Amino acid sequence: MRPHFEVQVHMSDETPDVELDVSGYNCPIPLLRTKKALSGMAAGELLRVVSTDPGSEIDFRVYTEKTGHRLVSFEERAGAYVFLIEKSAVF
Repeated sequence: MRPHFEVQVHMSDETPDVELDVSGYNCPIPLLRTKKALSGMAAGELLRVVSTDPGSEIDFRVYTEKTGHRLVSFEERAGAYVFLIEKSAVF
């Protein structure tokens, strides 16, 4: 079965501006797709990423620390890792 990759854009203030589902992909794909999604976003916008890669928790924590993006929240649910990232003004 082919891994799932999808980007959805939301306009509601109560939801992230962009959602990225990289379920089924392993490192480095979740992080690479996240970088690409963030590069097309404006500072302050929110990106929700859903990943099934167990290594993604540490990858995303290190990535956000090094780039200045803010890891707003992290949650593990039903075998998936859900990240909410705020786009930095720097990157």
